[in-house]
Amino acid sequence: MIFKNKYFQLCLALGLGIIVLLLPRPEGTTFKVIGDFDRLVLEQAAGDFELVSENAKEHSYNIKVVDAEKVGPEIGDYLRDIAANTKGDGPITVDYVDGLDPKGKRFLAILGVLIFLFVMEPIPLEITAIGIGVSLVLLGVADVKDAWAPYMHPVVVFIMCCLIFAIALDKAGLTKRLGYFVVKMAGTSVVKFTFIISIGLGIASSFMHDAAAVAVGIVTMLPLMKAAGIQPHSKTAKFMMLSLPFACSCGGMGSLIGGGRCMVAAAFLKEFTGIEISFLDWIIYCMPAAIITVPAAVMVVYMVYRPNPKYQLPQFDESLGPWSGREKITLIIIGLAFMAWLTKGLHGMDYSVTGMIAVGALVLMDILHWDDIHEHLEWGTALFIFGGGISLGLGMGYSGAAAYFANLFFPYVQGGGWLLLFIGVGVFGALVTNAMANVAAAALILPIVIPMAQLEGVDPRIMALCLGTATSFAMLLVIGCPPNAIAYSYKYFKASDLTKVGAVATPILLSILVLVAAVWWHILGLT
Repeated sequence: MIFKNKYFQLCLALGLGIIVLLLPRPEGTTFKVIGDFDRLVLEQAAGDFELVSENAKEHSYNIKVVDAEKVGPEIGDYLRDIAANTKGDGPITVDYVDGLDPKGKRFLAILGVLIFLFVMEPIPLEITAIGIGVSLVLLGVADVKDAWAPYMHPVVVFIMCCLIFAIALDKAGLTKRLGYFVVKMAGTSVVKFTFIISIGLGIASSFMHDAAAVAVGIVTMLPLMKAAGIQPHSKTAKFMMLSLPFACSCGGMGSLIGGGRCMVAAAFLKEFTGIEISFLDWIIYCMPAAIITVPAAVMVVYMVYRPNPKYQLPQFDESLGPWSGREKITLIIIGLAFMAWLTKGLHGMDYSVTGMIAVGALVLMDILHWDDIHEHLEWGTALFIFGGGISLGLGMGYSGAAAYFANLFFPYVQGGGWLLLFIGVGVFGALVTNAMANVAAAALILPIVIPMAQLEGVDPRIMALCLGTATSFAMLLVIGCPPNAIAYSYKYFKASDLTKVGAVATPILLSILVLVAAVWWHILGLT
């Protein structure tokens, strides 16, 4: 069929981008002026614009056009020309509030093309991910430095550490010991094995980061899958390889260290309101949702990709014997790295730094050699797919597209009480995070919704908790979160397979989250 031809699909993707570029751009009527301490822009535009609001903390104010026909169709350009010719104390910038910046429109064209390519995969995802940086520069959305810097973002380095730890655990034989333990509990049943290891590591993700849990789980699972003759792209393989990242993504919401999105949400809440959510508070509020959504996510994957019952996992007849010195040293080094991650608030060292120190220790202790890392690390996943996702997310922010959608979407939930606001923010966060890292999604949306919650008389803690949890459901695209990208890197399923099950799982898991919030948070007196 011609639709499956990769050149035809590439033409469709390009055509989609051109269509987006040709669509009329909503110009808007309200603009944010930043850095104009003496309001010189407003003074020069007097008569054409009027003051709407001001934000002393941001040194910004919003103005609205009085007579759009008098100013002309390009209202933003008119205002930016005034700002460019105004000599203030520093640079003055003009951002769109209810319209779409021209740069934002170009970004949406790129986004349309990329989403099509990520789902249909006419070319390898690694090449598509490289195309993110190229297209952002070519269409003038970002400069070269801003476009490529996220490909070596600290989060990317952290993901590489998680993948290297998994290689070390496998080389030391610890994943075989974990697989032996799970098989002892599950027998030869593929379904029982997958449920036990996915739910176990899913809950553990609350305290060991979801990316690390997925990496460990997959290297434990793969030898057993190969021994059982489970072929890539079979329903059984999809069930096993997708259950793990979905479960770990859900489990990551259980504590502040489970995923960067939780820490970002708590940090932004304190920055904007002075309210602090402690480590224990977050667990009390969010762990029930994690405990319920982890098995629910695995069940959804099971319903979509029913495994073939003919596959049986191998039995371990021989005893693994006592722990070797190599296993103990590996466990101690990686355990110390986890302790460093758990205590980041005390020493302040970034996760990527402490992770790489542990990688160096593994090499010095001869647990790993450079060839082990070079040959087994999925460089394309770590550097390109996840780095490209971060670059795309940041591009959405500084192009103005994120702010446009936020302003377009949130008026529909204003005035409806905390639950409607929670649902609206949750749905918006869960959708946006699929096009960027969930840390970036939380960081982009929180500055918008926290003031909105305060205006609505809603406890701002609800918005922080909402985005920290809802952005865990990045289940539509591979680039949505590290667990997806890590699982995809082993090539046992296609990107569209993830999208298929993610489209079913996302509304179900969001509904569970809303139910937990409505009941559990109400009992705790949060609402």
